[in-house]
Amino acid sequence: MRMSKKVLQTLGTAVFWLAVWFGAAAAVGSEVLLPSPTQTLRALADLLQTATFYKSVVFSVLRLSLGYVAGVTAGVLFGALTYRFAALRTLFAPLISGVKATPVASFIILLFVWFSNGTVAAVTSSLIVLPIIWSAVFTALGEVDGQLLEMARVFGVPKRRVLAKIVVPSVRPSFKGAAATAMGLCWKAGIAAEVICSPKNSIGAGLYDAKIYLDIPSLFAWTLVVVLVSVMLEKLLVKLVLRNKKGAAK
Repeated sequence: MRMSKKVLQTLGTAVFWLAVWFGAAAAVGSEVLLPSPTQTLRALADLLQTATFYKSVVFSVLRLSLGYVAGVTAGVLFGALTYRFAALRTLFAPLISGVKATPVASFIILLFVWFSNGTVAAVTSSLIVLPIIWSAVFTALGEVDGQLLEMARVFGVPKRRVLAKIVVPSVRPSFKGAAATAMGLCWKAGIAAEVICSPKNSIGAGLYDAKIYLDIPSLFAWTLVVVLVSVMLEKLLVKLVLRNKKGAAK
C-alpha cells in the first residue's frame, strides 16, 4: 500500500512537470528556444541509433568514474593523515582552501593548458571530489567516541579491529553523504570540462556540437542523458555503500 502510494506520487509529479514543459514549449512556439518533450524524445531516439552515442556515454562514464575514484581515495587518505598529524594539517590547509575557492571554470582552463583534452575531465572531477571527502573524513574522525577508543586501548584490542569495528562504522554515515554529494558535483564538473575541451567520444562533445549547430532538441536530449546517468550512478553508489554496511555488520 505504501509502495503504491509512492509510485502514484512519483507518476503524478512526473505528469505535472511534463504538462508544464509541454505548455511552456507550446507558448514559446519554437524548438530552437524550447523544444517540447516529444521533440526531445525524438532527438534522443535518433541518438540511440548511432554508435557514437554509446561510445560517448561509455567513455564519459569511465573517464569521470576514474576521476571520482581518484578523488575519493585521495580525500580519504588526506583526511586521515591531516587528522593524525597536525603538521600536515597546517601544511595542506591552504591547498584545501584554494581548491574549495577556485571556480570550476578556472580549474578546467588551467588543466586544459597542462593536460590533454581527454584527461582534463578526469582530473577536474577528482579535484572537485577531493575536498568534499577530505572534509567529511576529517570531521567524522574527530567525532569518533573517545570512550570506546579508550576502552579498546585498555583491553588491548588490536588496532585493525578498532579500525574495523569502531572507527569505520563511526565515519561511514558522514562518508556516505559526502560520497553521494561528491558524485553529483563530480559528474557536473566533469561534463562541463568535456564541453570546454570536447574530447573525442564524450557527452560533452555531443553537447557542444548540438549548441554549435543550434540543434536544441539534441541539446536537451544529451542533457537528459546526463541527468539519467548521474542519477543511476548515485543510486549505484548508495547501494554499494549499503551493501558494504551490511557486510560489515555481519
